[in-house]
Amino acid sequence: MSVERFLKLAVEAPLPMALTYKTTENFERGESVWVPLGRRKAAAVILSDAEDASSAKFEIKPITSRNELRPTLPLTFLRWLEWLADYYVYPIGQISALAFPPLETKTSSRKSKKSPVVAEVAYAGPPLLTDEQRTAVDSIARDIGFHAHLLYGVTGSGKTEVYLHLLEKVLERGQTGLVLVPEISLTPQLLQRFSARFGSQIAVLHSHLTDRERTSQWWSIVDGEKKILIGARSALFCPIPNLGIIVVDEEHEPSYKQEEKLRYNARDAAIVLAKMYNIPIVLGSATPSLETWQHAQTGKYKFHTLHKRVAERPLPQIEVVDLRNERQLQKEQRHRSITGSTVLPFWMTSRLKEEIDKSLADREQVALFLNRRGIAQTTLCPDCGHVFRCPNCSISLTLHGQRNLVCHYCDYHELISESCPSCKEGEPRSVGIGTEQVENDIHEMYPEARLARADRDEVHSRESLDDLIYRMENHEIDILIGTQMIAKGLDFPKLNLVGLVLADVGFNMPDFRSVERSFQLLTQVSGRAGRHSLIGGRVILQTYNPEFASINFARNGNFAAFAEFELNLRKEFRYPPYGRLAALRITDVTSTKASDTADKLAHRAEVLKKQNPHYGQIEILGPAEAPLAKVRGKFRFHILLKSGPQPILSPFCRQLIGDGDWMPSSTKVQVDIDPINLL
Repeated sequence: MSVERFLKLAVEAPLPMALTYKTTENFERGESVWVPLGRRKAAAVILSDAEDASSAKFEIKPITSRNELRPTLPLTFLRWLEWLADYYVYPIGQISALAFPPLETKTSSRKSKKSPVVAEVAYAGPPLLTDEQRTAVDSIARDIGFHAHLLYGVTGSGKTEVYLHLLEKVLERGQTGLVLVPEISLTPQLLQRFSARFGSQIAVLHSHLTDRERTSQWWSIVDGEKKILIGARSALFCPIPNLGIIVVDEEHEPSYKQEEKLRYNARDAAIVLAKMYNIPIVLGSATPSLETWQHAQTGKYKFHTLHKRVAERPLPQIEVVDLRNERQLQKEQRHRSITGSTVLPFWMTSRLKEEIDKSLADREQVALFLNRRGIAQTTLCPDCGHVFRCPNCSISLTLHGQRNLVCHYCDYHELISESCPSCKEGEPRSVGIGTEQVENDIHEMYPEARLARADRDEVHSRESLDDLIYRMENHEIDILIGTQMIAKGLDFPKLNLVGLVLADVGFNMPDFRSVERSFQLLTQVSGRAGRHSLIGGRVILQTYNPEFASINFARNGNFAAFAEFELNLRKEFRYPPYGRLAALRITDVTSTKASDTADKLAHRAEVLKKQNPHYGQIEILGPAEAPLAKVRGKFRFHILLKSGPQPILSPFCRQLIGDGDWMPSSTKVQVDIDPINLL
C-alpha cells in the first residue's frame, strides 16, 4: 500500500514561502512537477519533505504529475537557489523558474540558416605567457577546493589569457567551466578568443539570443555536449554538471547587479555557488570593487597581480586639461579663429584638437568618450526658465536630432515646440552636450573622416555592435564617438588616442559609490588607448574639476592609493565593506500612498528594532523621497538600512514586511539587499 507523503514545493508564483502538497509517489528533491494552484496548473520544484499535514484545517492538494520535460536540479545547485531566496528576500518559486530554459522542449538552432551563436575560428596556438601570467596561473591552479582569487591586472595585461589557461586545466580534469562577463563585454572579439582555443566546446547565454537559441545553448551544457559556458549574469542559473571553476571578468561592473525583480549581485552569488561546490572562483579586474580589494588585502581572497601590459607595452599617458582655463582662453580669442578657419565647438579644447589632427595624419584611430546620449541633456526657455520634463519621470527630457525630446527612463517622446508652452513667447534652447552633438561637430570639423557613434540609440542590437567592431578592427572608422559601450572589453590595434570629452559626468551623483565609479570608468576608458603600441597611447581628459580625487588617482594610474583614500571614508561612515546596506523602495502611482506607506514602514522598523535585541545595531535612515522621485508614472520613496558586517538585514527585512497586508494593494515595497544604485 502506497504511503502518503507531504512535500514542500517551490511553486512558480509570487508567494513568500514554499507550499505543501501531498503525494504517494516517490519524488526526489530537485524534481520538477505540476501542481494545482487556485484554478490553474503551475510548475514547481520539490524542495524537501514537510511535516505531516494530515490534520491540517485546510485542504492539502495532491501533486498532479511529473514535469518530464525538465531535468532534476542537482542538490547543491538547489541549495544555492534556496540561499538566494533567503538572502535576497525573494520568492523561491520565482527563483527556481530561472534555472530552466525559456522553451519547454529541447530545440536546436543548427537547422536555422542564421549564423551560429559561436562561430568557429582557426587556432594558431596559444601565445607565450608572461612571467606574471605564468605565476598567476600556477598559483591559482595549485589550490584545491574553494578559494576566491582576485586577479588584479592593468588594462592590456592579459587577464583573459590567464582565464584560458585555467579553463584548459579544468577541461583536462574532465570538468566544466563557467565564465561570467558583463553583457556589454560579450563581443565577437571575446567569443572568438574562446572559440579559437576551445572550438565547439563553447556555449553562450546572453539577452540577444532568441528563446530557441537560448534553449539550445542551455541544453548543450546541461547534457554535457559542451564544456564551457560564457554568459552574462543570468548564465549563473544554468545547472552546469561537474562544474570545476567560475570566472567573473570585470568583477567591479555594476551591471552584475540586477535592478529589478530578483535584485541579486551575480558576482556575490557566484562566490557562494563556488563555495557550495567547493571549487575556485577567479575575479578579474583592472579596477576592482573596493569590497573585493579589501577582501584581498585582508587575506579573505587570494591576491594575484599583473602589473605590466603584454609584450612590455607601456600604459597610456593621461593628460588632464582644465576646461575652466580653456573657456577663458576661448572667450579672449572669440573674435579670431583659433583653428585657422573656424572657432572650436564649446566642448573641444585646442589640446584635444591638436592630438586628433596628429592621429588622423598618422592614420591612427581616435575614440571620443562622453557618458551622455543625444544632442543635449536639458531643453529650456531662456525667457521664463521653463524646463521640458518627462510627465512620467522626475527628469528633464534629452534632445535627439533637431526636435525629438526623449526620456531615457520610460522612453516617452515629444516634439519640441517652436515657442515655450509656459510663457508662449520664449524660444526653447538646448543646454549641455551628448554624443549626437559631438558627432555633428566632428563631422563639420573633419568632413573627410569616417565617423561612427556607439550608444544605445545607434547600437541597438547584437548585429549592429558586431558590425561596429568589425569596422573598427578593419580600420573602416577613423573616429569613434561613444558612451560606456566603448569603455570596456574592446581591443583595437590602431586606436592610440582616447579623448574624454567631459570627465565630470557622474562626479556629484547622490551615491556614496560615485567617486569609485568615476575612477573605474576613467581608468577603463583610458585603457582602450595604445594597447598594441610600443610607444604608448595618449589620453586627453577634459574636466572642470581637475582636483577631483578620482581624476588625480586615475591620471597616475595608482589604484592602491585610490583604494586607501576611499576606504578610509567608507570606514568612517560604515559603508561597505565595513558594513552592510539594504534599501527599501516604496512605489505607488499616488504620491500620498507611497509617502504614507514609507512612514508606516519606518515606524514598523523602529518597533522591530526595539523588540529584538539582535537588530539593535541596525541604523534606519529615512524615509525620504528618492533622488529620482518619479519614474514611469510611479512616485518613489526610500528607506536605507545600515548594519555592521553581520548578515542580519535579510531576516530583518523579511520580518519587517511580513505578509504585506498592512499596506495598500497598489503600493509596492521592493527589498534591495547590498544595493548598488541608490537613485
